[in-house]
Amino acid sequence: MYKQRNKANWQVWWRLLRPHTLTAAFVPVTVGTALALQVGQVNFPLFLAMLLASLLIQAATNMFNEYYDYVKGLDTPESVGIGGTIVRDGVQASTVLYIALAFYALAIVAGFYICTASSWWLAAVGLACMAAGYLYTGGPYPIAYTPLGEPLSGILMGMTIILISFFIQTNIVTLQSVLVSVPITVLIGNILLSNNIRDLDGDRDKGRHTLPILIGRDRAITLLAFMFIFCYLWITGLVLLHIITPWSLLALGSIPKARRAVNGFRGKSLAVEMMPAMQATAQTNTVYGFLLAAGLAISCWF
Repeated sequence: MYKQRNKANWQVWWRLLRPHTLTAAFVPVTVGTALALQVGQVNFPLFLAMLLASLLIQAATNMFNEYYDYVKGLDTPESVGIGGTIVRDGVQASTVLYIALAFYALAIVAGFYICTASSWWLAAVGLACMAAGYLYTGGPYPIAYTPLGEPLSGILMGMTIILISFFIQTNIVTLQSVLVSVPITVLIGNILLSNNIRDLDGDRDKGRHTLPILIGRDRAITLLAFMFIFCYLWITGLVLLHIITPWSLLALGSIPKARRAVNGFRGKSLAVEMMPAMQATAQTNTVYGFLLAAGLAISCWF
């Protein structure tokens, strides 16, 4: 057993990162930076620092989740959707916690560079995002146990990161940047919504009160579909109002992924059956975000 685990050691740590969730980190930075191209040139080192900080915070949040769900007895070897580093691979829980704290420390270093190059007011915003990442499953009243997870994750990892990424390049926040951040905010909230749809039965048994538990699985799936439709209508509306150029409609190319996500949930009751649908939800954010960023960038030259 030990040799088999050691042989695939990199896979253990890769799963701990929960790579399918990292789209919530790199997509907002990419979109915010692409928006900055509308104003002027982009400082590439600042972009890399912001990208690194966001990825570190998201990965650390996943590790805090892994640690606290284990400590509270919520994760078992049969749990679906977890990294499984502690309950399946035998890694000490304290090791996962220390790595998460180390990632936060590295994010602070990257944040220090960002603040020196832009504004120290961003330190407060960054610390608030880090606190939310920890409190998602840590602390006496975890956010993950409430219906607030979706809106808070969307706002902090979507709109906030986009606006910070835009601000550090331009020193301003515009109405356009706020409006463009809305669909990414919704899509990141959808990632957590899809996670909670998948885990509805287990979360209910563990005393959680997530949004899908409150409204039921069928309504939650309908809400997921409505949120996808909203994102496509929103970006189309911004184009029709001449707030952004028609190149941004490239984001509509993610519609097949969104359709696959919704259809993947319908009629399913087992968590393992819904894993592809959850992954498709995260992929929708990735494809939508990158195509939107590409459209914004292309519009600077045409």
